[in-house]
This record gives sequence, structure tokens and C-alpha cells, in this order.
Amino acid sequence: MPASLRHPVTTNSLFYPLSEYYEELDLSLPEITRLTPAELPEPYRSLLVHNRDMTPTLEAAHDGKLGLRLLRFARQDDVVNRTVALVLSRDGRTVAMGAIRIFLAHLPPAAKESVLEGHEPFGSILRQNGVEHSSRPVSYFRVKADSLIAGALGTELFHALYGRRNTIWNGRGQSLAEVVEILPPSGDPRGL
Repeated sequence: MPASLRHPVTTNSLFYPLSEYYEELDLSLPEITRLTPAELPEPYRSLLVHNRDMTPTLEAAHDGKLGLRLLRFARQDDVVNRTVALVLSRDGRTVAMGAIRIFLAHLPPAAKESVLEGHEPFGSILRQNGVEHSSRPVSYFRVKADSLIAGALGTELFHALYGRRNTIWNGRGQSLAEVVEILPPSGDPRGL
């Protein structure tokens, strides 16, 4: 088991890598509560509790292709940090937001190039490049939307939202990415 999965999850690590963006902006983390999978209400449980990446899961749930709205991009050596909103290509509705730390060294050249271009969701890049992968969620949570999250999702402040912290692995057991994924409120006209 990877060392990162053996340690207890703190509030900062529960929200990692999004917590790094908060630190860069000198913002306090929003109120976050760790949940078990059984504590997640529907439709969030179906959308979050699985070993798939979110791109195809949300494309199936919304019956449409997803695009990317890049909110932040930073690269240091072979690591890319992106904060993103996933949007439906047909109408621009935001269906998720999150932060992802991508390890370029474990990707084929064409996938690396696509990540660096910053135009596509990571799940789409993996699928288009035939990269075998699986997700291993580390934890689930409820978070009260602050101005950063509400702005990315186009929802109201202090709304209770649900998400997960996830690690994406390739078929050789190498970590491709660490990600926090947050879904908009159910019934929100811009979301689920």
C-alpha cells in the first residue's frame, strides 16, 4: 500500500491538493467534514463511491461530453497542479470542480503534451491515449461552499457540497494523479 494511504487523513490532507491552492491564496480552508461512503446522500454516493475517474462517470450521468475551464495552472519539474471546473460541452454547465496534481513522468508523451496544453479533463486525456488506469478514493467529505468553491461551481455561498479525495493509478502501480473532486448541489440549475 502506498505510504500516503497509510497515514491518518488530516483536514489539510483531506482537501489535498486543493489545500495547496488555499495556502497560495492565503485563504482559510472552508468547513470540511470527513464522511463514510454510507453517509453520502444520493445522487452523490453513486457519483463518488467507485473506482472510476470522474470524467466518464459525469459524462454518463449528464449524457454529454465534458470540457475544461482552467482556473489555475502551475508546473514544477514533472508535476503539474491544476484547479479546474468540468463543464458540459453542449451548454457550459459546471458539473464538478477540483484540484489535481498530475505526475508527468508516468504518462506517455502525447498525454503529457495534452496535460500541458490545459484544454481537456485528465480523464479524457487518459482515455484518448489508451492509458490503463483506476481510481482509489482515499476519503469522502462534505464541505461548505466558500467564495472560491462557489465561484468555480456557480453556486451559493455556504451550500453543503460533497466530494472525494482520490488517487489515480496506472496499470503498473504508479500514481498518475492526486485529486480532490467536488460536485455542485443536487437540483442546482447549473449542476446535477
